[in-house]
Amino acid sequence: MPTYLKPDVLARAEALGLKARQLVEGLRVGDHKSPYKGFSVEFVQHREYVPGDDIRHIDWKSYGRSERYTIKQYEQETNFACHLLLDASNSMRYGSGATNKLEYAKLLTASLAYMVIRQRDSAGLRVFNTEVVAELPTSSNLGHIHAITHILEDAQPREKTSIGPVLDQVADRTGRRGIVVLISDCLEDIEPTLAGLRHARFRGHEVVLFHVLHPDEVRFPLDGNVRFIGLEGFEELMTRPHLLRPAYLRIVGKYLEDLRRGCDGSGVDYVQMPTDRPLANALAEYLVRRLQTGRR
Repeated sequence: MPTYLKPDVLARAEALGLKARQLVEGLRVGDHKSPYKGFSVEFVQHREYVPGDDIRHIDWKSYGRSERYTIKQYEQETNFACHLLLDASNSMRYGSGATNKLEYAKLLTASLAYMVIRQRDSAGLRVFNTEVVAELPTSSNLGHIHAITHILEDAQPREKTSIGPVLDQVADRTGRRGIVVLISDCLEDIEPTLAGLRHARFRGHEVVLFHVLHPDEVRFPLDGNVRFIGLEGFEELMTRPHLLRPAYLRIVGKYLEDLRRGCDGSGVDYVQMPTDRPLANALAEYLVRRLQTGRR
């Protein structure tokens, strides 16, 4: 089994599944609501019979009441395409071992890809920093899981984060509606990120942001004399963290609240993923919440 596919995570995630909560456009029959009307699954409405319609779909009971020929229309169910966007910028280097942000994000990405493909939907991957550096188109083939994990194994943190243009590219290049999943620490100005998320929503996609953060970034537990080294081009700074802690916590708290509110206001699922929390638990909790809230 590839490195980024963990049995404990996959078992819980696969049992819960990832269902689309809004209309999606697919290429075959599947498990999610489609905007197109057909002749299968769930009754939606009647329409007038026109020459050329299959007479098997005439509602004869309705004809007996109104003496008008009508056709029963049903809502088709379809598959969805899941577009996974993984941030591989330098800020994702922070942490060590299991709490390294990029490694945690890779595990999450691989787990989501596996779950989506195993339920017969399609998953694609874009790895990005200032631009897209690796890309795989969407596919529902089981072999695609291995292609995705190989891309993840090769992904190394480089450059800065530039989320907005990547989301714009996905929104402009993706024809049919699906699910866009952004996995990032979002350590850049909030407004370009929110603008990109809104663009994807405007195009009809369901959008999920998994915000990957190391606990140090949220709690700032450092003490003593510490040298801070900027991972994305900032100058080094020697200081005493306890003097900065009150201001730091206030700024980070506002940043997190603004990002959450911006996502909520745009209809984007915001999911904070601290790297010190077991991925199996964090992902299962989110999937359970999706099942409880249901389709929008």
